[in-house]
Amino acid sequence: MHVPDGFIDLPVSAATGAVAAGAVAVSLRGARRELDERTAPLAGLVAAFIFAAQMLNFPVAAGTSGHLLGGALAAILVGPYTGVLCISVVLLMQGILFADGGLTALGVNITDMAVVTTVVAYALFRTLVKVLPRTRRSVTVSSFVAALASVPAAALAFTFFYWIGGTTDIPIGKVLTGMTGVHVLIGIGEATITALTVGAVIAVRPDLVYGARGLTAPLKLRVGGELVDAAPASGPEPVAARSTRKVWATGLVTALVLAGFVSFYASASPDGLEKVAADQGIDRKTEPHHTADSPLADYGVKDVDDARISGGLAGVIGVGATVAVGSGVFWAVRRRRATAETAVAGGNV
Repeated sequence: MHVPDGFIDLPVSAATGAVAAGAVAVSLRGARRELDERTAPLAGLVAAFIFAAQMLNFPVAAGTSGHLLGGALAAILVGPYTGVLCISVVLLMQGILFADGGLTALGVNITDMAVVTTVVAYALFRTLVKVLPRTRRSVTVSSFVAALASVPAAALAFTFFYWIGGTTDIPIGKVLTGMTGVHVLIGIGEATITALTVGAVIAVRPDLVYGARGLTAPLKLRVGGELVDAAPASGPEPVAARSTRKVWATGLVTALVLAGFVSFYASASPDGLEKVAADQGIDRKTEPHHTADSPLADYGVKDVDDARISGGLAGVIGVGATVAVGSGVFWAVRRRRATAETAVAGGNV
């Protein structure tokens, strides 16, 4: 779904750039409410994990592959506002370091892959969690459905952007059919990866899953013939108090293994957008990437001849850069929240 330069004209690219900038600004403010002592250290890790997972193209059908978009996964694990920031960091790293996704198309990509997927997925996820039984299994099922819907939603968003700003004269009906058809199939892979990841984290640390908070209904007591909420139990909360270091280390190692080793075995077939673009002629005016001469362009290290070593090193560097930049962003957001809370507390004294 990474849109290169030249697919969408400059006016629409500029407009989506403004939308993306606004969404990021709103998300920076919203993330202050989401990030706490548990989730803040993990948000950068979520971004790095999604970067690694996006290197694992899986075969879909008819010589087409797909990969994780990650909007649903990020929103459910660390919150929708933080999720938008996670995917934005990933897209920025991919565009600058690896020449993946155009720089003039960065606004299109953030709007499509970060904002649309996150908003659609989290809205559907919250709706399902409210109507289903309040259990961990319901969270996993809701994650699957939300992730499944988010991918064709992103395909529809791209089709809309192409309809109003496409640089080639292709019937919009062909674009719509091609994009939605293949991305429904890719959505199944997205949903599977998302549900498995969310389920795995819930199994060991449900307190770290933003979308699973508040699952346990309050204890009810009958007083005077009416049911009322019981007072919360006093004492320490051992689960919430546990360190996140083990989870963080496990997640980082997993991301490094995926990007540094498993990615070598990913499908080499073009992804959904590349396939549709080639089949329909959308790519006739594709422009060279501005960082095509980057030492890490196309997910390989320049002057390293062995493809396995080159790709593995690029993946490891990408994971490291993403976790460093992401952690820096989320640390700064968390620090601003802490500063604001201190100022409010000081004003109330």
